Amino acid sequence: MNWISNYVRPTINSLFSRREVPENLWSKCPECGTMLFHRELAENLNVCTSCDHHMAIAPRDRFAALFDGGIFGEVAVPAPIADPLHFRDQKKYPDRMKAAQKQTGEKEAMLVAEGEIGRTPIIAAAQDFSFMGGSMGMYVGNAIIAAAERAVKLKRPLVLFSAAGGARMQEGILSLMQMPRSTVAVEMLKEAGLPYIVVLTHPTTGGVTASYAMLGDVHIAEPNALICFAGPRVIEQTIREKLPEGFQRAEYLLDHGMLDRVTHRKALRDELITIVRMLTGKPPAVKGDLPPPAEAKAAPAPEPKSEKPSAEK
Repeated sequence: MNWISNYVRPTINSLFSRREVPENLWSKCPECGTMLFHRELAENLNVCTSCDHHMAIAPRDRFAALFDGGIFGEVAVPAPIADPLHFRDQKKYPDRMKAAQKQTGEKEAMLVAEGEIGRTPIIAAAQDFSFMGGSMGMYVGNAIIAAAERAVKLKRPLVLFSAAGGARMQEGILSLMQMPRSTVAVEMLKEAGLPYIVVLTHPTTGGVTASYAMLGDVHIAEPNALICFAGPRVIEQTIREKLPEGFQRAEYLLDHGMLDRVTHRKALRDELITIVRMLTGKPPAVKGDLPPPAEAKAAPAPEPKSEKPSAEK
């Protein structure tokens, strides 16, 4: 046996031919199993190019595709008390928060932004399902109130993208209190005569569905999104009956009068522009008047200056 030919040479060849391949270059569609190149998937707004399955998309990526030129400014959200119940399951609540923040690069499960769509100024809020299942805690309640107050102050419509597994159990009753708090925030918009549009994405469940996610003036959903309070498996086990095909999915709810539209993610921006301009009494947007894509590299729009009463001389 020639150990140089059989062992040494293959070892040397493997060392020199080894290439560092970056992770996460490919994503597998959970619906059809197709392997999708990450750049191609991002350009298609995280929609499978094979079966059209709508995967989760981060709020910042969603806003970059929504706002004119991808330009938007963040709206500050008051930070709540950290770990008010000193909750611990398999991990301490602060440790779970740190892990979620590291994974997503965000402070919490909701991002609030302001900008223009189709030359129409709006306030937008979006939940991040990657952040602890988009669960509704005190921060999410604060974010909805901050978005509503900003919308009332600037007299702008509010567009909210929901994606959540329900209330955050680590905050107990304090998370459930966000249901009436967010309802009050929506009422502020209605009293000010401002449109409130909800886009329900997969999944929107639990206390989120039982509060601000179903209080909009217009309800739009992405295709095949699960929208419910209790999941179909829980209902089946409770009533011991087989549920209809597609039960609690967006198309089923549309057929039964629970939604106004089911819109593909790539057509959602144009749909929102039309609805927002219609509800605010503005003429239809002229597509040729929209900012070119190159403006996406421009600096974010400056914060509106607060009006201060001038001192009388």
